[in-house]
Amino acid sequence: MPDPILDRRQMLVIGAAVSGAAAVPAVAATAPSPAFTAKPLPFDPKAVPGLSEKLLVSHFENNYGNAVRKIGAITAEVAAMDVATAPGYRLNGLKREELLAWNSVVLHELYFAGLGLAVAPSPALARALERDFGGHEAWRAQFSAIGKALGGGSGWVILAWSRRDGRLVNQWAGDHTMSLADGAPLLALDMYEHAYAMDYGAKAASYVDAFMKAMTWSEANRRFAREIAEA
Repeated sequence: MPDPILDRRQMLVIGAAVSGAAAVPAVAATAPSPAFTAKPLPFDPKAVPGLSEKLLVSHFENNYGNAVRKIGAITAEVAAMDVATAPGYRLNGLKREELLAWNSVVLHELYFAGLGLAVAPSPALARALERDFGGHEAWRAQFSAIGKALGGGSGWVILAWSRRDGRLVNQWAGDHTMSLADGAPLLALDMYEHAYAMDYGAKAASYVDAFMKAMTWSEANRRFAREIAEA
């Protein structure tokens, strides 16, 4: 997945690394720290079946882009704060908002990395899906069902690797602060309404079906290979 370093003077671009993809002006990345620069979409937003270019670009620019900018603003505010004299509620509130924005950035990048050209699970990941879920189709059924159960609400569905137990788990998350404490996320499904309402209205289940058809295992394969190599 491309990872260009953007500064505050550059505008986010969509699909810069994809041949033939149109560059779409987006929000400026204002985070002062290189750790929170934005990444471009890793696919052509015109080419994802079941999800419109308009939806994907809006999701990327407004939700992901806003989270990147929010981290920059919070980082600057905390850096300027005298923590010895600042009210505890102010620092507490900023750090809570930082966590929300930080996880939003991470999960959105994982979500977008899970869309694109179809790639099957690697042999190692396929074996883990068989062992921990009874196979790819059983995993798929559970993952989809969790997403559909979140329809009308908000949250995430995450396929994570538990380092403690050495196994895969489908995790429900009600917001950006919920994660498996020892988990390494491999694949994420965004169930906030901004991810589907433009195309599907209140039909969250149809969106889940579209995501499952459009998803790719390429990033999950890379992350899983790293986890088992370091185990």
